[in-house]
Amino acid sequence: MLARLRNTVAAFLIACLAFVGGHAQAAEPQLPIVFVHGNGDTAGLWITTIWRFESNGYPRELLHAVDLRYPTARSVDDKPQPGRSSASDVMRQLAEEVAGVRQRTGAAKAFLVAQSRGGNTVRNYLKNGGGAAQVAAAVLCGAVNHGVIVSEQHLVGSEFNGASVFMKDLNSTPGEVLPGVRFMTIRSDNNDKFAQPDGRFIGLANVATGLGTDAPELAGATNVVLPGVDHRETGYAPAAFATMYRFLTGEDPKTLDIVPEAQVALDGKISGFEGGAPTNIGIAGATITVFRVSPQTGERQGGPVHRKTTDADGLWRPFRAEADAAYEFVAEAPGYPVTHIYRSPFPRSSSVVHLRPQVLGKDDGAAAGAAVYMSRPRGYFGVGRDKILLDSSPPSGIPPGVPSVSSARLAVAAEPQRTVLGRFNDEQIAARTWPLQDNHVSVIELTY
Repeated sequence: MLARLRNTVAAFLIACLAFVGGHAQAAEPQLPIVFVHGNGDTAGLWITTIWRFESNGYPRELLHAVDLRYPTARSVDDKPQPGRSSASDVMRQLAEEVAGVRQRTGAAKAFLVAQSRGGNTVRNYLKNGGGAAQVAAAVLCGAVNHGVIVSEQHLVGSEFNGASVFMKDLNSTPGEVLPGVRFMTIRSDNNDKFAQPDGRFIGLANVATGLGTDAPELAGATNVVLPGVDHRETGYAPAAFATMYRFLTGEDPKTLDIVPEAQVALDGKISGFEGGAPTNIGIAGATITVFRVSPQTGERQGGPVHRKTTDADGLWRPFRAEADAAYEFVAEAPGYPVTHIYRSPFPRSSSVVHLRPQVLGKDDGAAAGAAVYMSRPRGYFGVGRDKILLDSSPPSGIPPGVPSVSSARLAVAAEPQRTVLGRFNDEQIAARTWPLQDNHVSVIELTY
């Protein structure tokens, strides 16, 4: 029911978007689209957005999601920090990716779609990396375009501080946008944890940020507000897709659904952590084993359908999947727990089914039983907004109000091994428990 309601809202937005900014956008030739993920994230977060573009006839070969090697920003931008990147680091990698995509496709220009920190990367590339001549339009989703705080005392030197030299430079152009590039921002009405007047979501409770819920907007851009969405959903929700599709193509999407394919091939990367921060650098010598499982119980249905030990690039190579099948991905990498990842069926092919081993929480090591995590990479859990169940009960640790938590954890007995159901609105995934004492952990990874 909630999913249908969200699609209805998105359909209403489609009808309205022809008049965003007071005029309809003319259709442009189909250009390659480069999707840029946010802080600490991976290219894999764009999987449903890519599927929706494909389902509306956008050629797969024109849809490219960049995987930034060190996706987490430094605490202080100009001070090296293990496992983290400066604003210039990610700008240079984006420039390389755009150049490669243009060369491969023969396109004169590209479209850019970015979420959260990706907005900083895109704007820096356009203004300071020569990108304005290579890009026709940029869509910035939940971007921290004026920082998460404007302060001379807090987050000093961070690229997320609106008072930083970096952010002041990005916003120094008249109108805050660049001539020759069409800009759109997509923001929440009041549900974005990083666009709040109080700093509690950045660890500074009761400290005024100097910002409001409109902080992601840019003067001179087409600024769109999506009611009720959280920070990540500004880029990954169906309504966000409808908004960006209309802006980039000048046409209404024919569907918000993901249209299944007859033949499905899945591929991806396994990456880990460095200096406590996640990376998108592939792990060599990791093993991925894939099992088809019962969608009701998570129990394996036969032997492995795919098994691969990764080479230096960390890629686990494609396998032919069934569009209606639920899968368990077992990720084994040196120095990490054996991670059993349970996913919903994959209706379409994808090369960005990226996986990271689960890092155990501080309480997991002392537990004698099993731990089951439920993760929502493309959004947060909203108490009252969403139906959230883990093993038939609302999980603990999810605060009310602005959605701000994307992972929940359940501790259970090691024996007997049993099924744990995770549910988020209309998506339900069954997982099996595995003993922590044998260095195994279960993850329910939601897709929608």
